[in-house]
Amino acid sequence: MSAPSSAPNTALATPGAVVADRASSRLRGPSLSHGRGGPWFVLPFMLVYAAFILWPLVYGLGMSFFDTSLVTDESQFVGLDNYARLLGDPEVWRTLGVTVLFTVISTVPLVLVALVMALLVHSGVRGQWFWRFVYFAPFLLPVATVVLIWQWLFSGDFGLFNAVLEGIGLPAVGWTTEPDVALWSVVLLTVWWTVGFNFLLYLAALQAIPSTVYEAAAIDGAGGWRQLFSITLPLLTRTTGLVVVLQILASLKLFDQAYILFGGSGGPGGAATPILQYVYDTGFVNYRLGYASAISYFFFLLIVVIALVQARLSTRRSA
Repeated sequence: MSAPSSAPNTALATPGAVVADRASSRLRGPSLSHGRGGPWFVLPFMLVYAAFILWPLVYGLGMSFFDTSLVTDESQFVGLDNYARLLGDPEVWRTLGVTVLFTVISTVPLVLVALVMALLVHSGVRGQWFWRFVYFAPFLLPVATVVLIWQWLFSGDFGLFNAVLEGIGLPAVGWTTEPDVALWSVVLLTVWWTVGFNFLLYLAALQAIPSTVYEAAAIDGAGGWRQLFSITLPLLTRTTGLVVVLQILASLKLFDQAYILFGGSGGPGGAATPILQYVYDTGFVNYRLGYASAISYFFFLLIVVIALVQARLSTRRSA
């Protein structure tokens, strides 16, 4: 004797019920569970994405093969001449060196300071909400506001930093006028402005570590420093890798704070001119859009290579 079927017997359904079910299906429209309605919800975003992201990328890449100017309507196809020219342009390599140097000397404190800040807050200090707000608040400020604050701090006549130095008997420093100090001024500004984001990532990772791990270590006699180096830091390896990758990519895109801080001059002697500012000056000051596009795509290729290398190294460390 066969077991009774659990499926509904449609043959016993009345004609009125069938008609009502079909009518309700028409009212409901296409079902998202069957994938028929999803594309219509994605379509507006895809149109905006294609219009403001994909099309400018393709158009800019095509422009890099032309000798195009903002002041004339003439546009001449030059092939790879723009790319060959940038390889021999000393200003490209100089500004690229400034960008790489800024990335190196800013990434280290942005990672270490964020880690220390997160450890201090996570240690149970009183008023954690206040310290979280204080550490993260600068990241919410627009770059123009941040630069205005630090221009006052860096001022040679009435700046706070020089006042403190003179108060302890040290000579004043030309934070924005000395070539050897200009880039370090941008680093200080950037660390204060953006360290809050890395702090938030580290704090979230610390809160995800089970407390039972520390309890077991304490039972085995491990002290605070032993727990830090044997438990906390090893468990933060993945987060540190993520923070380093994100910070390198962000530092390579240096432009806003340096441009506003020095008024577009790139600092004394161009000591703080990043490659993106050279792209801007080439395209919108000297009106050489084709050459500027070639430089920007050359730099974009370098960023892609660095990102792939970082991802490869992270995968090997995880394995």
